[in-house]
Amino acid sequence: MTTKHFILPYSILGTLGILPSCEQVKADNRPNILVILADDLGYSDLGCYGGEIDTPNLDALAENGIRFNSFYNTSRSCPTRASLLTGLYQHQAGIGRMTFNDHLRGYEGTLSHNAVTIAEVLGEAGYNTGMVGKWHVAETPLKPDQRQWLAHQVYYPEFTDKANYPTHRGFQDFYGTIYGVVDYFDPFSLVNGEEPVREVPSDYYITNALSDSASSYIDRYAKSDKPFFLYLSYTAPHWPLHALPEDIAKYEDTYKVGWEEIRNQRYERMKELGIFPGQDNYLSKRQFNDKWEDNPTKEWDARAMAVHAAMVDRMDKGIGKVIDALRRNGMLDNTLIIFMSDNGCSNEDAQNYAPGENDRGDMTRDGRKVVYPRQKKVLPGPQTTYASIGARWANVANTPFRFWKAQQYEGGICTPMIAHWPKGIAKKYNGSINASQGHVMDIMATCVDLAKAEYPSEYNGNEIIPMEGKSLKPIFKKGTREGHEYIGFEHFNQRAFLASDGWKIVGPGVRAKWELYNLNNDRTEMHNVADQYPEKVAELAKAYEEWAERCFVVPYPGQKQDEQGQ
Repeated sequence: MTTKHFILPYSILGTLGILPSCEQVKADNRPNILVILADDLGYSDLGCYGGEIDTPNLDALAENGIRFNSFYNTSRSCPTRASLLTGLYQHQAGIGRMTFNDHLRGYEGTLSHNAVTIAEVLGEAGYNTGMVGKWHVAETPLKPDQRQWLAHQVYYPEFTDKANYPTHRGFQDFYGTIYGVVDYFDPFSLVNGEEPVREVPSDYYITNALSDSASSYIDRYAKSDKPFFLYLSYTAPHWPLHALPEDIAKYEDTYKVGWEEIRNQRYERMKELGIFPGQDNYLSKRQFNDKWEDNPTKEWDARAMAVHAAMVDRMDKGIGKVIDALRRNGMLDNTLIIFMSDNGCSNEDAQNYAPGENDRGDMTRDGRKVVYPRQKKVLPGPQTTYASIGARWANVANTPFRFWKAQQYEGGICTPMIAHWPKGIAKKYNGSINASQGHVMDIMATCVDLAKAEYPSEYNGNEIIPMEGKSLKPIFKKGTREGHEYIGFEHFNQRAFLASDGWKIVGPGVRAKWELYNLNNDRTEMHNVADQYPEKVAELAKAYEEWAERCFVVPYPGQKQDEQGQ
């Protein structure tokens, strides 16, 4: 796609109707807002961030918008979603860990009613509000017959208390899943509005369904005189590794060269693209000493990464459909599109999990066994397999960083982030790389700013926690803003604290010594300088403790006190 395909006039011509006095009401010229969230996407998976995966639609958005190189999430799915939706830190929003109730303030496992969602705020301001995709911010209690429920063999009308469904948190429209992990061909907890989707077609694939649903919402909203807020929350490329055969075939030979070669290729492309301008030699050391040529499961591992790539490729194709819907309705020019990932790529070995527990199915609807290939004997991709790419490929996907999902090193918390808005982003910033620090909680503030909405101090009789995020609009207009004094991170005792001047401490465990990194000259955290600057460590550690107390952060008692997070 070329630039001329993306920059089109905004032409919603509907009015609010004819008033009794026959006075014509002016069109609402506030921007539409589309937030797209990928699931477990690696920092360098996209072509526009150095990856070899074919992502032309996202690459075009980046070419005609802004790429951020220092934008942050909370390191895991449900906390990130809670923070994004509310403009708060995840603990303040009620999901300090996962979607299970720990009976502690900040750890209720569902969105707090002392928080408001973007949909609630923008709905009050006159926006149409829709969501498509993965919700994962409501407590999900288990059933006695969980295995059968996951396989659609028993029926319950609610996947969680409906009071916590998207339709009760400001979204007028919703099509997607309530749970966090699903079968891509026959997803569990699929809901349309509030009604369970009892059956799906034989050729169903959730990424396609989400893209098509988002496109249909846009077609409908285009007939309205209101702008829209649409949250498109893909499940891809989160495990299980499920992809369409034709997409897998496209990458069947790509990853046979191995971990080291793909990682080095990504790094070289990142340097060519200027992802971190002004820094050289920033590729962190590979976290494993094993060689690809000595790998006894090369075929399986190359296939696993090919399936991961296929899932990303299919997501990009779907985003292309959504962009086409905006274009054909004349809405692309005045729609802010924000794309990011909920955390770094996952190091988990899903094939080693216990089948049939939590949200991990062990059989299909028609009773076929789902194979968890612990010995890597069965290739991933089909519905009857359950696997993930593992730590070595995750280290590649998160190039140039160390670590991965659930860690507070950059590989866990730094997300690719693209902002595209022809009418609102100054043209001179098209294709630029922006180094401003940002966080998913800034999305709420940006939406409130652009919608000319009011963030409430009280909502539905509940006192609302003041917003933590800051609007990104100044960056769109002038390339910079007054950012956060600091950003705090904590997940299962993995801790970090990032100051606006680029100094960052990382605590890989509640009893672990703080590590110190200067991201200004050590973007990938290769040099722990805590012993050289003890005063800086003490300063940031004190600020972290104050932040943690203010935001309801408490140590997780179920983790070993000397856990190093390795």
